[in-house]
Amino acid sequence: MTTLYDALGGADTVRDLAAAWHRRVLDDPVVSHAFRRFKADHTRRLAAYWAQAWGGPSAYTSSYGSESDLVRMHSGNGEHEEMNRRAVACFDAAMTDAAINEDALRNALHDYFAFMTNGPMYAYHDSPDQVPDNLSITRWGLGGRIEG
Repeated sequence: MTTLYDALGGADTVRDLAAAWHRRVLDDPVVSHAFRRFKADHTRRLAAYWAQAWGGPSAYTSSYGSESDLVRMHSGNGEHEEMNRRAVACFDAAMTDAAINEDALRNALHDYFAFMTNGPMYAYHDSPDQVPDNLSITRWGLGGRIEG
């Protein structure tokens, strides 16, 4: 079974997508304020996270932290549906920037990003203290969420 990571062509495409999305959110007038606090290595960390979620190497959890750590970083910011919607739109545009043109890939990636943006990364908008310690990275394939 081909992973989403392999279907994308691996690390280079994932890094290109992460860099394109990062540029897009920094240019968006609604989304940018939330993302200006990123660390200098944000694109590398994001690419490692996506790669692991999409069936690639486990570099994120072995180098940067757990899913719970990451969700905590995205929590406690109040409700912000408009920002979420625009972040997803930036992601969709970033796929074009990264030359991801195949419909099946675009659909799987869009569904993943929309799910994560409006689900796990938004579930604890009141406080990062609500985030459980044992969250696992949501894995995603061409057919959607991979359970287990």
